[in-house]
Amino acid sequence: MTDVDDRTTTVHGTVAAGFEGVREEFAAVLAADHTEPGGQLAVYHHGRPVVDLWAGEGITGDSLAAVYSSTKGAAHLVLALLVQDGAIDPDRTVASYWPEFAAEGKGGLTVRELVSHRAGLIWADGGFGIPELADDRIIAERLAGQRPHWTPGTASGYHALTIGALTGEVVRRVTGRPVQEIFEERVRAPYGLGLHLGLPEELEPRYVPVRPGVATPGQAAEFAANPVDLESLMAVAFGFASDPPLDLVELANTREVRALGPASVGGVGSARGLAGMYAAAISEVDGRAPLLRPETVAEVGRVRWKGTDVVTGVADAFAFGFEASEGHYPALGEGAFGHSGAAGSQAYADPVNGVAYGYTRRRFALPGGAAPENERLSAAVSEAVAKL
Repeated sequence: MTDVDDRTTTVHGTVAAGFEGVREEFAAVLAADHTEPGGQLAVYHHGRPVVDLWAGEGITGDSLAAVYSSTKGAAHLVLALLVQDGAIDPDRTVASYWPEFAAEGKGGLTVRELVSHRAGLIWADGGFGIPELADDRIIAERLAGQRPHWTPGTASGYHALTIGALTGEVVRRVTGRPVQEIFEERVRAPYGLGLHLGLPEELEPRYVPVRPGVATPGQAAEFAANPVDLESLMAVAFGFASDPPLDLVELANTREVRALGPASVGGVGSARGLAGMYAAAISEVDGRAPLLRPETVAEVGRVRWKGTDVVTGVADAFAFGFEASEGHYPALGEGAFGHSGAAGSQAYADPVNGVAYGYTRRRFALPGGAAPENERLSAAVSEAVAKL
């Protein structure tokens, strides 16, 4: 790999031969940022690190960022491992593992349907404050008796702040252990990943707090012209309809949230950690066999639902608890899977091309979800791989 220290764009890190174009695109992304730029990009190819870049004041390759919903990828990797082990049958009902879940007409919902965001459990009556959202056990207990927002199994809507707790409770009922503990034991620790579902106090100095998003003039005008409908499912699912409305920046910057690592949005990590997790899932890394067998990789990446999300109102596709990444970035191979995060993070595995990708940014991307620069960066990675 060649060293990069571009003082013009403040890009630091390394890229392997053939991936110089990715560095150039990363620098271009920084130059186009209308706020102060700051972020990380890491890529593995067939289990080998080929891109490791970072930029921004106070940011290094080891810095840890709030990855929000990219956490869901870590939680559902644990679920995939347990399915692979034969411990969980995705076609059994959730209630067969978690009897209390059957309340309010939810008894027929399968685990597979649950992780396709089809439960209708996007929020609980009375809402959640940040202390409750930090604790998956509290979320799960509240949701078990909750009346769904739509008939379970009939529609798919993004469970932004709840799906991790729901999946995690299935895992806990089967194993007796929280998903965070299993992730630490089977994924993070063996590979030394900089990705934590529960950040130890001694690593707090490496955490880079999220900064609020700064709208462009065009975005500000659009937001003013189209305010969030507080009666909408989207407002409910993201806590915007709560009193007071949920502040997603405050959520991530709360130590209790980072300490407990709720499986929907509480992960803290680096781009290296995100990419390293997906590399470990699909490739041999440092002599270790892939975490997932080929048949599991195919199952995990298979699209299980595709259509208009009733929460977000946009076209989307879900695989087994993961976003079907191929639908977001056309250059990716069939069966690519991963998960984006609210502040702009993105992470995925592209098994066909042997690529694992991770991206973080310091400032909250607007309007939310995977930052738009991921499309450019991902395309640059795909172009580099195609030329090898």
